[in-house]
Amino acid sequence: MRALDLLEKLAIEDASSVESQKHVFLGELADSDKWEVRLQVVRALPLFKWAATERRRAVAILVRDVEFPQSFVRAWALDSLATFAETDPTLRPLVERQLRAFERSGQKSLQARARHIRARWSKRARSAGKR
Repeated sequence: MRALDLLEKLAIEDASSVESQKHVFLGELADSDKWEVRLQVVRALPLFKWAATERRRAVAILVRDVEFPQSFVRAWALDSLATFAETDPTLRPLVERQLRAFERSGQKSLQARARHIRARWSKRARSAGKR
């Protein structure tokens, strides 16, 4: 778990520095029963460039984990899914549905993550409109 934590942190700093190790995030660790491992996986997935097949696996992991029982995993899975949706508009309706569910959830961590995602999308939309 510590090695995965380090790999995720290195990916956050510079994903290209650990590009050769990125597949660990798509492998059996993504199916771990430990929420701490899944958290690191869902946070790392959008940091890398994936081939089409790998990207489908990454998105499938995020779609699955947005329903995970642990709220931190759910929140970060949706955040990462929203990042993928920025370049794949077919994911946007799914993200929007989950955002509404998070906003109604009564869980402050999920509500906060939904606000954060909406603010990020709004800021990017404003930036795109200025071009």
